[in-house]
Amino acid sequence: MNGLAYPILSTLIFLPVLGAAVILFIGRNQERLTKWAALAVSIAVFVLSIPLFTDFNRMTPLMQFTESHAWIPSWNITYFLGVDGISVLFILLSTLITVLCVLISWNSIKTKVKEFYIAVLVMEGAMIGVFSALDFFLFYLFWEAMLIPMYLLIGVWGGPNRVYAAIKFFLYTLVGSVLMLVGIIVLYSYAGHTFNILELMTKTYPYRMQFWLFWAFFAAFAVKVPMFPVHTWLPDAHTEAPTAGSVILAAVLIKMGAYGFLRFSLPLFPDASKAMAVPMLTLSVIAIIYGAVVCLAQTDLKRLIAYSSVSHMGFVTLGIFALNIQGLEGGILQMINHGVVTGALFLSVGIIYDRTHSRQISDYGGLATVFPLYAAFFMVFTLASIGLPGLNGFVGEFLIILGGFTASKWAGVLAATGIIIGAAYMLWLYQRVFFLETNQKLVGLQAMELREVITLLPMIILVFWIGIYPDTFLSFMHPSVQNLLERLNTGGQEVTLAGKIAEIIK
Repeated sequence: MNGLAYPILSTLIFLPVLGAAVILFIGRNQERLTKWAALAVSIAVFVLSIPLFTDFNRMTPLMQFTESHAWIPSWNITYFLGVDGISVLFILLSTLITVLCVLISWNSIKTKVKEFYIAVLVMEGAMIGVFSALDFFLFYLFWEAMLIPMYLLIGVWGGPNRVYAAIKFFLYTLVGSVLMLVGIIVLYSYAGHTFNILELMTKTYPYRMQFWLFWAFFAAFAVKVPMFPVHTWLPDAHTEAPTAGSVILAAVLIKMGAYGFLRFSLPLFPDASKAMAVPMLTLSVIAIIYGAVVCLAQTDLKRLIAYSSVSHMGFVTLGIFALNIQGLEGGILQMINHGVVTGALFLSVGIIYDRTHSRQISDYGGLATVFPLYAAFFMVFTLASIGLPGLNGFVGEFLIILGGFTASKWAGVLAATGIIIGAAYMLWLYQRVFFLETNQKLVGLQAMELREVITLLPMIILVFWIGIYPDTFLSFMHPSVQNLLERLNTGGQEVTLAGKIAEIIK
């Protein structure tokens, strides 16, 4: 429990759900009370999550703040929670992002306000559950529970094509999740009928079994990242989702795919992970370059940022499957960085969209003249996105390129071209929106509200904090990453893809 007098993880999971239940009984005509209640609950959850940061022991790879209770003894299912240096930072990011989503939606959500905030709070509880579950049954429960509130956020409060985007998101993620469920059942049967993730990691599995289970889990995690070529749901979901939905998707939900690779695929299937490293690196490089090139052709602000996520998450998977300490730590840090920067960019788009009701880049121009404070915020996030030294994007990308180059020189070189293209599309976007001739329709825009400034300030702080002193965050993950590498290196014999495919065919 790390000295805490209360079960912190259970509190973080169920407090937002309890808050959503309270909001359910607030009158439909009391929208102001509903908003303040949602804000109070989200702030309380964030404050209660701070001990995860302050009391976390950074010197051990062991799970901390653990809770274990018998749940369904006949199936050997336990309510088992805990965090290590890989998962703890994502819980903190989730609680912060939820507060910002409540704030940014204050005036933009005008219909079914009560239901909207209920969906956001339930989503928060499910996200924290995913990052803290140490029982596969419990993990899968939280994993699937996320689909419902996000489906509603897109389908009810989204744009003109919201129903199409919501169904596409739901079907893509559901199909992948079903294949993962098959893999979980196979593990459960083989390992003596246990869903305990830590216990499953102590066992060694035949290579043929590792191979097929790797791809079963890949189906769920690749869709969630999303990796090329199963990424097509993401631009539609981002474009149609309300601002809060886009921010949660970018900052937290798509990180769960990469988290799945780290938490399950690599430690459970070390031989298969090493054998599949080259195909995974190849897919990652394709995603980096493809996502960046497609961004150059986009005319919609949100769609451009959505495709940039495909490219940036390609860097994350590149770092993970470089299978060395630089790549893994760079990939984890870049997951946090992407959540901060891309989440901030979607928050920024929401701020200007509330005023102009347009996401078309061609409808802007000269915004720096009429909206200077907003232009300064957006510039910081733009430079962070392209990896300017001193800002958070640089540290993660540097470590990933270093790890990728160590694993494969070609992968490192080709991935570096994605940074160049990324600078091109982000700077060109900034030029078209904030410089050039001022669009007369933008003259007289309402200045940024204090609420909007407060929403973006935490992101600005994190951009500079991680960029200037990244060891604050890297120190959390050192022991856990070292432990993961030991598991990879001792999980079995060194393998090659060709040799193992031949073995499977036999």
